[in-house]
Formats: sequence, C-alpha cells, structure tokens
Amino acid sequence: MTPTFAYPLILVLSYLGVWIIRRYAEKRSILDHPNERSLHSTPTPRGGGLMIVLLVTAAGLWAVYEAGFTRGLIYIVCGLVIAWLGWRDDLHSLSPRLRFGVQSLVALASVLGLGYFKSVTIPLFGELQLGVVGFVITFLWIVGLTNAYNFMDGIDGLAGGVAFAGGIGWMLLSVNMENTFAFWVALAVSASSLGFLIHNWSPAKIFMGDVSSTFLGYTFAVLPLLAADEGGDALMLGTLLMWTIIMDAGVTFIQRALRRENVLAAHRTHVYQRLVAGGYSHATISFMFMVLTFVAVRLTLAWSQGAVIAPVLIIFGLPAIWILLTRHANDLNNTLNTTDTKDTK
Repeated sequence: MTPTFAYPLILVLSYLGVWIIRRYAEKRSILDHPNERSLHSTPTPRGGGLMIVLLVTAAGLWAVYEAGFTRGLIYIVCGLVIAWLGWRDDLHSLSPRLRFGVQSLVALASVLGLGYFKSVTIPLFGELQLGVVGFVITFLWIVGLTNAYNFMDGIDGLAGGVAFAGGIGWMLLSVNMENTFAFWVALAVSASSLGFLIHNWSPAKIFMGDVSSTFLGYTFAVLPLLAADEGGDALMLGTLLMWTIIMDAGVTFIQRALRRENVLAAHRTHVYQRLVAGGYSHATISFMFMVLTFVAVRLTLAWSQGAVIAPVLIIFGLPAIWILLTRHANDLNNTLNTTDTKDTK
C-alpha cells in the first residue's frame, strides 16, 4: 500500500468511524457534561478518538508485518493499555492515583523495551550526555507528555489539529531517517486525526475523550524512541514538534505548583483557556496552535538538515512567540477583570 493511497483511505475511514461512534455515544448517553474546567455549555458525545486509536494500531500492525520492526509491538501493546485506561476513565472517571499508576507501569515497560535517551542535542549549545539520568528523564517524558496532551484537550479542534500537524512532521522526519514503522504510525496519526477533526472542529459534534488524548500523548512521546536508532536527535525533535503542548501544559503546571495549588484539580489557567476567556473563538485558537506546530515542523526539518539559521530561531524565536502569546492572554484577562470590577461598583 502506498502512502498516497493510504492517507486518504485512513482519513475517510476515520471520518465514517467517528460518525458511527458519535451515534452510538448519543444512544448510550456517553456524554461529556460541563464542569468547572469545561469550556463548553452543553452535554456532548465523547470517545470519538477511539477511531484514531484503532486506525493507528492497525497501521502499526501492518508496518510490523511489512517491515519486521518487532520493537513496534511494544509500542502497540503499551499504546492499547493507555487507550483502554483512557476509555475506562471516559466511562467511569477513574481516580488520579490509578491512572498515574498504570501510566507509570506503561512508561517503565516502554523504557525497558524501547530504550532511553542517552543524550540530547540542544541547538546552539551542542550535545549533552545524560548517562543513566536519561532513564529517569525518559520515564518522566512519557508520563508527562501522555498527561500534558490530555490536559490540552479542552477546546474544539486543538488536540486533533496539533496531532494532524505533528503527525505530518514525524512523517517527514521518518522519511529522512528511513524509518518505515515510525512513518506509518505518523501517517495514521495525521490522517485519522484529520478525519476526526471534521467532527470536532468548532462547534464540535463529538469530543476526543481520554481514550485518544492520552494515546496521542503517549504516541508522540515514544515516536522519538522508535526512530532513535535511525539517526537524528530524538528527544529534541520530539520536543520541538510538541512545543505548544509542552509550553502550555508544562509552564502552567510549574506555575501552579509554585503557588502550591492542587495541580490535579480542575482549572482555567492554560494559555488557550485564557484566550477563550479573553474573547477568542475555539476555531481561532485551535488554528493558531496548528499553525505554530507547522512552524515547529519547518524549523525541525531545517535544523535536521543543517540550516544555519534554524538553531537561532528555535532557541530565541519560539520562546519569544510564546512569551508574546502569554502576555497577550494576560492582558486580555486583566482588561476583562478590570471591566468586571467597574461593572460591579
């Protein structure tokens, strides 16, 4: 099967599959009800991302059969465990302790089976040897990105849009690395996410659910490990493609921890949430995050190909964009708070 044929095929199967899941969820009342963290006002079917899991798994199994990449089986089994855990959470709201416990076991199995990052190359600064510390960093990277992606699945189109763009990024990188398995997984992630996105774009008719948001987070976390033995700096490449997710979820987590808040409690302090509060539509914000992911894709490819300007743009340009975006979100909320204060006097 050629990529030219496979991509539209998976896209169509995803679109049709999500439509079927949506009808099933409506009949069985598998709905996402608004709470204090929600940015939607009406109960909406969830679990549409299950089709992403099924199609990516199918593509992975096909790639294992064709390419003989047996390490891919570890990813498939671990990914299905993460998806199953997310699906159970969608249905019954599992405790954080149980979720993190299972995710930690999956991360440990992944590190033992797929290896860990022994070094990281930072643009402009060169390679840093991690040694055995890389084992711990890889474990935290997998657990962290799995949950960060889930945290960012809060508005219509954001998680699906980033997955669509990030999948294309890994497709292009995998071609350069000549890694067949990583290529097919990335292709399935991108195509199935785009098919889902048609249903999930604002106003969303169905939500992704933890079944897929955690699965996608896990997938983007281990794609660097799956491609690591083929060349390129895996950890930095993976970080760059997920930079919007990492910046928003990571910085918010650190800020809340420093304020001694319950980091697992529902909140509305992510940048994307503050942009919504400031008046931006879901579609505008999701499109913005998708474009910023494509910017990272372009810079990642340029850096991997040795472009001189790429490291400068990565180290200084991307953080500058995020600082400006964060300040804009803060200004919007400060203006809103000032207006509300005046109105109550």
